[in-house]
Amino acid sequence: MVIAKAWSGRRDIFVDAVKATIIDPENHFGLEKTLSKEDVLTLIKVCVSKLLDKKSPALDTVKMQVYHDLNYTTRSELLEEHIVAFELRLQPIVREVTDSRARNRDELELLYRKVVSCILLRSGLGSPTEITIVREATAALQSIFPQNELGTFLALKKRDKETQLQEFTRIVTGIRLFNRDCGKGGFGIDDLPTILKEAISATLQSIEESRKHVVEKANCYTAILEKCQSENPINGCDTVDCNLLTAAMYNARQYEAFITCTQEDMVTSKEQVDKLLQHYSNAIQQLHNTVQGRSAVPTAAVYPLFIELSQAWTGFQNEMVVMGVLTNIYQNLLQFIECHEDLIPQEDISRVLEGEVVHSNEERRKLALSKGKVVPHDFPTMDFVFPNSVNNFEQFDIQYKGYCGWALVKFEGLLLPGNPDIGVLNYNNNFYTFCSKEAAYEFSQDPPMYITHVGDLARKHPELIQLLELHSQFATITPRMQVRSPSINKPVARSDGGTQTDTHIQEAYTDPLYQWNEWELRRKAMKLANLRTKVTHSTQTVLSHMKRDNATQVYLPRDGASQTKEDAATSVPCPHTFVAGLRGGGTHKSQPTVMTKVDLTLDIEQVLS
Repeated sequence: MVIAKAWSGRRDIFVDAVKATIIDPENHFGLEKTLSKEDVLTLIKVCVSKLLDKKSPALDTVKMQVYHDLNYTTRSELLEEHIVAFELRLQPIVREVTDSRARNRDELELLYRKVVSCILLRSGLGSPTEITIVREATAALQSIFPQNELGTFLALKKRDKETQLQEFTRIVTGIRLFNRDCGKGGFGIDDLPTILKEAISATLQSIEESRKHVVEKANCYTAILEKCQSENPINGCDTVDCNLLTAAMYNARQYEAFITCTQEDMVTSKEQVDKLLQHYSNAIQQLHNTVQGRSAVPTAAVYPLFIELSQAWTGFQNEMVVMGVLTNIYQNLLQFIECHEDLIPQEDISRVLEGEVVHSNEERRKLALSKGKVVPHDFPTMDFVFPNSVNNFEQFDIQYKGYCGWALVKFEGLLLPGNPDIGVLNYNNNFYTFCSKEAAYEFSQDPPMYITHVGDLARKHPELIQLLELHSQFATITPRMQVRSPSINKPVARSDGGTQTDTHIQEAYTDPLYQWNEWELRRKAMKLANLRTKVTHSTQTVLSHMKRDNATQVYLPRDGASQTKEDAATSVPCPHTFVAGLRGGGTHKSQPTVMTKVDLTLDIEQVLS
C-alpha cells in the first residue's frame, strides 16, 4: 500500500526495477532457471529496498527514463494526437448541428446559434458564453451565411455539413482576425504571436542555463573519476565514493541527453513560429491591399485570404500546444537531478578538483585529435572510416551514443566522448568511436571482449541500457553465470500461450419463411387462393402525393449489315459476221459456188468511243 501510494501506480518503474534486479549478477538470479518461492521473496525484498531508496541517483535515472518514455513524443505525433482529441471533444456540438431536423422558426434560430457556438469552439477565439464574442462571430457569419440559407444547409448530407462547418470556421476566423488588426473587433483574441515568442525565448534561456549547469556537473564528475582511476590519483580521491559519483555522472548525462532533445524541439518550434508570423503578416497585408476601404469586395478575392489567415493562426495554436508539452517535460525532468546535487555538495567537488583542469567534451575531442588519427594500414583486417571519406556519415548509428567503449571498460563505466575524426571502427556493421588513438588500437585488437564487458557493466548499472542504447545488444549478451556453465548457451525464454477453437465453424442459417405447422401452411394457401378473385384499388396518400413517375431512356439496337461478295462485269465485243455467195455461182452453171465470210466485229475501244 505504501509503495502504490508513493509511486501512484507507475507500473513501468516496478517492471524496470525487477528487470534490473534480475540481470544484476550480484543478486545471483539466473535467467535460465525458474524462481523458487524463496527467490521470489528475495526478489521482492531487493526491489522494495531499491524503490524506497531516496538517496539513489541510479533510481532517479531510471525514473527519469520511464517518465521521458511515457510523455515524450515527436512533434508530428503530438499534433496528430492533439487534433484527434480536439475533434472528439467537438463531436457532441457538431452532431447536434448535422443531425438537426429544424422545421419552424424557433428551431432554425436555435440551430443558427449552435452553428455560431460550434465555430467559436473550433476556432478557439473566445468563449461562446461571452455575449460580445457571440455577437461578433454572428455578424461575421451573417456576412457569408445568412440565416435564410439554413434550408439549403439542412438539405446537405452529413459529411457535406461537416465540411461546410469547417469552411465557415476558417472564413469567420479570418474575418475576426482581420477586424482585430483593423481595430474594429477581435474581442477576446489574445496576441498569440507575441505570447509565443516571449514564452519560447524565456523557456529556451531557462533550458540552456539548466543544461549548462548539469553539463558542468557531469564534467566535474568525469574529471574526478578519471583522476581517481588513473595511475597517479589526485589528492582527496580516497574520500570519494566512486560508485555514487558514477551513478551521479550517469544521471547528469542522461538529463543532458533528454534536455538537449527538448531544447532542439523548442528551437524548431521557435523557427516555425517565425515562419508563421511572416506568413500571417503577408496575409494581413494582402487583405488590406485588396479591401482598401471598399464597401463591397468580391468573395473570390477575399475568402482565400481569410482562410490563409485562419490557417496561420491555427499554426500558432498548435505551436502553443507543443510549447506547453515541452515546458511541462522540462520542468518535470528537474526533479530527477536534485538527488545527486544534494548528496555531492559543490564544496567537496571544488576541494577535490583544486588545481585541476576540467575539460568539456568538446575540449576532450580537440585534445584527442591533436594526438593523432588512426592509420588504417596498421589494421588490415579492420575497417576504419572517417567522416570526410563517406557521404552519408550523419546517417551512421554510432554505438554507445558516441561514447568510447574502450573507456567504459578501462575505467569501469567512465563516459568519455569519442571523436569520429580520429577514426570510426566498422565491426559487424556497427560503428564505434574512441576517445584517443591508443583506445582505438586496443579496442580493435579484441572487439568482442570489450563489447561483452560493456554488457556486463550494463547489468551492474541498468540505467546504461537506455543511456547508451544497448537494447539490441543487450538481448544477445550471455550472462556471467551462464559463462561459468558451458552446457547453457543462451537464456531459456518462457511465455504463456493459448488457442481457441470455434464451436461452430459454419455460421447458422435460419430461414425466416420456414413453418413447421401444417395448418399455417394451409391458411397461407387459402389466402393466396382468395386473392385471385379480388380487385386491386389504389389510393393517393399524403406520403405519396409528392412522388412522380420515373422514366428510363434506352437506346434501341441499330441496324447492321455485312457485305459477303461483289458483283463484277466485263465488256467484250459483240461478234458480227456476214456470209456471201450462198445462192450459187455465176451465170454459167459451169462456175462453182464460192462462199465468202466477212467478219464485221468492231474492237471494244471503237465501241466505247
